[in-house]
Amino acid sequence: MSIEVRNVTKLFGNFAALKDVSLTVPSGELVALLGPSGSGKTTLLRIIAGLETPDEGSVHFDGEDATARNPRDRRVGFVFQHYALFRQMTVFDNVAFGLRVKPRVERPSPAEIAERVHELLALVQLERLSGRHPSQLSGGQRQRVALARALAVQPKILLLDEPFGALDAKVRQELRRWLRRLHDEIGITSVFVTHDQDEALEVADRVAVLHEGRVEQEGSPEEVYNHPASPFVFHFLGNVNLFHGRIEGGTMHVGEFSLELPKGTQADAASAVAYARPHLLDIDHTPLPGRPHFRATIRHINAAGPIVRVELATGSGGIVHAELPQERYRVLGLQRGAEVYVSVKDMKVFTGPHGASGAGI
Repeated sequence: MSIEVRNVTKLFGNFAALKDVSLTVPSGELVALLGPSGSGKTTLLRIIAGLETPDEGSVHFDGEDATARNPRDRRVGFVFQHYALFRQMTVFDNVAFGLRVKPRVERPSPAEIAERVHELLALVQLERLSGRHPSQLSGGQRQRVALARALAVQPKILLLDEPFGALDAKVRQELRRWLRRLHDEIGITSVFVTHDQDEALEVADRVAVLHEGRVEQEGSPEEVYNHPASPFVFHFLGNVNLFHGRIEGGTMHVGEFSLELPKGTQADAASAVAYARPHLLDIDHTPLPGRPHFRATIRHINAAGPIVRVELATGSGGIVHAELPQERYRVLGLQRGAEVYVSVKDMKVFTGPHGASGAGI
């Protein structure tokens, strides 16, 4: 089932939680609503579920206006961050609950309910724990029970609000990979809220980045990460270096280096900021020909793991961060305090006083 949000605005008193938001979720896709606290992502999820009513705009399922439908009639499964399991019930009874409270004419027989519950517990790999209570489960197991309960009523849409937010980092990583595999298996249209960039980029088919009640950018994980549409998206999706300068005649001048810009893409500007991810900076003992570069001094090296993270100080006192593969690091033989040349493989330029905070030169 496809979801289409059309020009939705939601006010809480004088505060606009959502401002003219439009979003399309194609049938069968897993879409992440990503953004900081207060960006409107949970409000948007609750409006799709029917738990909140928009002040303006509409929500459509498979092209039909569902704005006035109550939550029960929307065929939506909702998974909360803190599980919301019934503590006095067993795992089996928690999963069966939604089926048992259906109207009598829609309610499956006890045998059909049992069959459905056992199928779901097998799907979420908890069949052996059906007789336990939530207090006897780990956080990851409780969240899988909550997911099985949401799926029990055979929803057309699955909505998840920070589903792994209450779990530690290791369990989060394991569960998000498991959720991706589960989604590929069942193919249900799904929307999940998260503030974890890695989670959204790893799990989702598409990502909608929200900021101050608006959709700042929407696209595939690769698109939003490699081609951010705004300084906010650049900042929010991972580490970034900022280079402040000016544009004259199609060239951006930053400190001791200049960067030629694609023709027709940037007009002259007295104030401009170039953004470059740490992995798009390279380090060498001599300048690399054909690339803009600047001199810097190595302040700190973190060589733990497959990626080596290097912190450098520029001649003007700014701080930049570079990331190198272990092989490149070993070839260079970098040492703290060494003077090196930093070259820029690629960067994106925004004119105006963007990116006032963050590392840069």
